[in-house]
Amino acid sequence: MTDSSKPTSFWRKYFKMPHTFVLLVILTLLAAALTYLVPSGEFERAKDPTSGKTLVVPNSYHAVEGDPVSLVEVPKAIVKGLIDSSDIVFFIFIIGGAFQVITATGTIEAVTSRVAKTFSKRGIMIIPVFLGLFSVGGFTMGMSSEVMVFVPLGIAIARSLGYDALTGTAMVSLGASIGFTAGLMNPFNVGLAQVIAEVPMFSGMWLRAILLITLLVITSWYIIRYARRVQKNPQASIVHNLENASTEKKLDLNSLPSLELKHILTVLTIVASFALLIWGVSKKDWWMEELSALFLTMGVVSGFCARFGPSRIASEFVKGASAITFGAFIIGIARSILIVLDQGNVIDTIVFGLSDAVGHLHGSIQVLGMYFFQTVMNVFITSGTGLAATTMPIMVPLADLLGVTRQTSVLAFQMGDGFTNMILPTSSALMGSLAVSGITYQQWVKFMWPLMLMWVITGAVFVLIGHAIAYS
Repeated sequence: MTDSSKPTSFWRKYFKMPHTFVLLVILTLLAAALTYLVPSGEFERAKDPTSGKTLVVPNSYHAVEGDPVSLVEVPKAIVKGLIDSSDIVFFIFIIGGAFQVITATGTIEAVTSRVAKTFSKRGIMIIPVFLGLFSVGGFTMGMSSEVMVFVPLGIAIARSLGYDALTGTAMVSLGASIGFTAGLMNPFNVGLAQVIAEVPMFSGMWLRAILLITLLVITSWYIIRYARRVQKNPQASIVHNLENASTEKKLDLNSLPSLELKHILTVLTIVASFALLIWGVSKKDWWMEELSALFLTMGVVSGFCARFGPSRIASEFVKGASAITFGAFIIGIARSILIVLDQGNVIDTIVFGLSDAVGHLHGSIQVLGMYFFQTVMNVFITSGTGLAATTMPIMVPLADLLGVTRQTSVLAFQMGDGFTNMILPTSSALMGSLAVSGITYQQWVKFMWPLMLMWVITGAVFVLIGHAIAYS
């Protein structure tokens, strides 16, 4: 008798989505192969005296002598990518360490508990409040997988109000996702993309703030509409089987951590640090060195506010930096793709081919193409840092040639990178939250796909607005 499980096991073993590092190395090898297959050429570049950016000169593409990259040179390119990205890599390490110190103070849990206590008797208002609260974590700390810690609290509050586990999970997870996508001051996606695009870090915040508010309104309406339906008829719940089997006791709000002086001081430190960041970037042209020093100081001061000793602060900092190693290495490995294409003199040929293919199309079609390209690439590279490091070096010169502002290309990247994280089974943030909640992936997709469609359409509208107003 044939064992029907063998083919399934074979396909799962050998044809599953590879690790992100493996995928990036494969892309580096493909880039090396392209240096043999694609004609070498380059654009002339000139520094714009007004903006100070190095721009591609239109109609200046010309053929140059080829310099193919051999297989034995690929490991060297990966190492060179890590070295060339060292300023960004260490910036990411410092941010990871600083935010871990803040997390260890218990401030996030205390603030969340205070909000829960304040709005627990105000019914449906808890949904937009929680969405807004966790969006702050998303657009500052880049909160994603960390949000799963708060899912049980969201579920308990939702059930105490007559809603279901899906409502509680959504108002926590989607809040962080919205903030991450809007990325007002998120150094892990928007900040990195802007560094590559050579635009001031965290500039253009006003349009991203409007995007954040728009997404909060749309998502609040969608979840409230679902929650009211469940409250009126529990059988209308997508997860009614989970609710019927639940034996969870009613949430005791008095058991939640209270907001102490140390938490208030930590919040004031964070607010002051980000205010200083905005001032420094906009008025003093602060860059990696100054921003790294600011985040390092913020982490240390937050630790002292919580009465941590120097050794405890150092221990938590190392813990946070270690946790971000994956994302930091992705930046360096992804950089190797650009190094190989640049060494082989084919990156400009690729950009020229893309611009020639879409150049005759209407401007709105061109910019939408950039947006949907980033959305599709996010299926394969779910890391925001990895996607920025991989795609932005190609998208930036393409934007220059198509007459699309670099800020708009960053906007297309951040939305393409963010929206689909809440429906892709390869997203650790999503699958972690579902594992904690007990909701199946199929149930989540049934709930999420109409909202995802609204998000994607909203993103397309904002990209078109950005192009129309020459967003900068």
